[in-house]
Amino acid sequence: MNSLAVIRANDNSKLKTALFDLVKYGHMSYASVPKKLEPGFADNILVNVMRTPLKSRCTAAAVVPLMDSACAAIHRLRRIHPPAHVIIVSPRHEIYHELIDYIEMLPEAFTRKRPIQKRASYSFIQSRYV
Repeated sequence: MNSLAVIRANDNSKLKTALFDLVKYGHMSYASVPKKLEPGFADNILVNVMRTPLKSRCTAAAVVPLMDSACAAIHRLRRIHPPAHVIIVSPRHEIYHELIDYIEMLPEAFTRKRPIQKRASYSFIQSRYV
């Protein structure tokens, strides 16, 4: 894990879309599953990292550890335009180590309705329909 992405959005659908866009269009890889973050805490992270006053509050937020370096993540993030505000937190930021300790206690951002099932092997499917 080289960096963290904190995503701030107006609603959960924009949050999901932004997380999807990071992988599909930004070609970033997650170190673990996205975790739900309190919107007020995400706002404080923005103020801490950007060192500017907050313009508007968010209503949904998540944090996800990235396998990519902070420099590469920021560079890729500039090319895409997710529907939410994405903040890349690197180890040089003061809040990074606090977030690393705190991330393990957070719940998953989106729970799965069904458990992930393994697909049948190709040979089984092929023998069944031949």
